[in-house]
Amino acid sequence: MRAPPVLDERERLDWLQLIRTQSIGPITFHRLITKYKTAAKALAALPDLSRKAGRAAPLKAADRNQCERELKEAEKHGARLIAACEDDYPQALKSVPDHPPLIYIRGHASLFEKPAVAIIGARNASGVGRKIARSLAADLGAAGYVVTSGLARGIDGAAHDAALKTGTIAVVAGGVDVIYPPEHDELTGHIAREGAVISECPMGAQPTARDFPKRNRLISGLSRGVVVVEAAAKSGTLLTANFALDQGREVFAVPGSPLDPRCQGANRLIRDGATLVENAQDVIDVLSQQRGVAASGRDLFDWAEGMSEREPDPAALASLRRQILEILSFTPLHRDEILREADAPPGLVADMLLDLVLSGEAEEHDGGRFSLKSD
Repeated sequence: MRAPPVLDERERLDWLQLIRTQSIGPITFHRLITKYKTAAKALAALPDLSRKAGRAAPLKAADRNQCERELKEAEKHGARLIAACEDDYPQALKSVPDHPPLIYIRGHASLFEKPAVAIIGARNASGVGRKIARSLAADLGAAGYVVTSGLARGIDGAAHDAALKTGTIAVVAGGVDVIYPPEHDELTGHIAREGAVISECPMGAQPTARDFPKRNRLISGLSRGVVVVEAAAKSGTLLTANFALDQGREVFAVPGSPLDPRCQGANRLIRDGATLVENAQDVIDVLSQQRGVAASGRDLFDWAEGMSEREPDPAALASLRRQILEILSFTPLHRDEILREADAPPGLVADMLLDLVLSGEAEEHDGGRFSLKSD
C-alpha cells in the first residue's frame, strides 16, 4: 500500500508533523511510512516505538499547531508544499534514497519535468569564472536544460541570472521566504516568478552551516550532471560533486590556472576523472548518451519490503544491536557501509537503525549517513 498521489489537507499536515519531529530525518521518515503505511499511524506509534527502543522518555511528535502555522505562513508567501508521493514532486529527486519527504516551492513546478544541469562554484569567483558560468548556463538553457544551483554569491548567482529566460531552479539552505545572501533579493524575486525556488527547510528558517550540505545533495539530486566552475581545494562545491557521484550523476569541471587557489578543486576533479568542460556542448555530448537520470542504487529500506513478518529471535536482535553500535562512531557513516559491515538481512538492519534513532542512541545525517548520538 502506497500513499495517495495527492495528499488532502489533513494528510499533508501529518507528513509535515512527522518530518518535523526531532530525530526523524528523511530515511527514518520513509522507513516509518513503509512500516505503517500512513504518517498518521506512524505518529500514533511513536511513543510505543521509542519506549520499545529503550528511550528514557517517549519520543514526542512535533507540535501540530506549529505545523499548522508553518503551512499558513507558506500560503502567505505564495509557497506550496509538495509531498514525495505527489505527481509534481521532481522525479529526478526521487531516485535519491534520502530525498526529502516534503519540499517547499515558490515558482513553477513544471520545470521539474525538464532535464536539469547544476552549475556551481566559488563564492569569491573571478570575473572570468562568472563569465564562463553565464555562458554555460545560457547555452545549456538554449539546448533545453534547466539550470540548477544554490543561489550563493559568485558562480551560482551568475548561472541563475543567465538562465532566467530558459528556466532555473534555486535550491536554498533556509526557508524559501528567506533572502540569502541579502544582495540576491532582486534575483530571488526573479527566480520565484520565472523559475523555481525550493527548500526542505521550514518557512522562515535562517540558513545555518549544517543546512548547506543538505541543500547540496538536492542540487545534485535534481540534476543529470554537475558542472564545477572554480572551486577551492576544500569547499562545499566539492561536497556537491561527491553527492553527485554517490547519486550516479555525471561530474564535469572547467579547468583553471594552477596558480589560482580557486581552481585547485576543479582541476583535482578533472585529474580524478571528471569530464573536462570548455563549453556547453561538452556537457550536452555526455548527457545526450543518457536515457534519463541514473539511479543511485536501491534504497536500503526498500529491501525490507516483502520480507517475513516473523519476529526475529530476541537474542539475535540484541546481538545485532550491539554489532551496529560497534560499527557506528561519532563520524557519520553511509548506510551502505553499515549494511556491508552488519551480518544480518537488510530489513533487520533497517529496523535496527530505526530503533537506534528512535531510542536516541543514533542520529541520522544528510546523504543517508548515520552516527552515534553526539549529545
